[in-house]
Amino acid sequence: MKKLLFVNACVRRDTSRTQRLGRVWIHRLCREQPCEVEEVILEEEALSGLDTGSLARRDRLLNEGHLEHEMFRYAREFRKADEIIIAAPYWDLSFPAALKCYLEAVSIVGLTFHYRMDGTPEGLCRAKRLTYITTAGGFIGQNNFGYEYIRGLAELFGIEEIQEFRAEGLDIIGADTEAILKQAETELLA
Repeated sequence: MKKLLFVNACVRRDTSRTQRLGRVWIHRLCREQPCEVEEVILEEEALSGLDTGSLARRDRLLNEGHLEHEMFRYAREFRKADEIIIAAPYWDLSFPAALKCYLEAVSIVGLTFHYRMDGTPEGLCRAKRLTYITTAGGFIGQNNFGYEYIRGLAELFGIEEIQEFRAEGLDIIGADTEAILKQAETELLA
């Protein structure tokens, strides 16, 4: 059975348009092939950015070879997924801070990537595809730095296919938000 990892960075979960589209994509994937979905709801996780203490702890655990430690749970889950879906609203040219904290927890040498003898990185993740789904009240244009960051990390982790899906202009005065979302759902299901 295919293992999907759904990284849910949607803060307004009850009304999240991004989460709605993420679930439509998951529905499509599970319709195509039986799958097991593991969802990480970032708002419910006790994630924080790395600081002096957590970096020292991480380095000590890595040096001692304790890759099974709870601190590396997110990296182990990420590494084992067959496919990854990240749903994150477009905030301040990027995504919510909780997603950055999660990505720091996933970026672990020895689990999601390692360095070859010549110093070049090599990905260790099983996933062949990562889909980044976002929605925006306005228009993103070429300024989706969150997706560019995700794409760079996915390449580091060895994920070969990275794609973005976005629904834009949802909060423009006069926009038919529901029609925009329905069109996006149709495209995701096609």
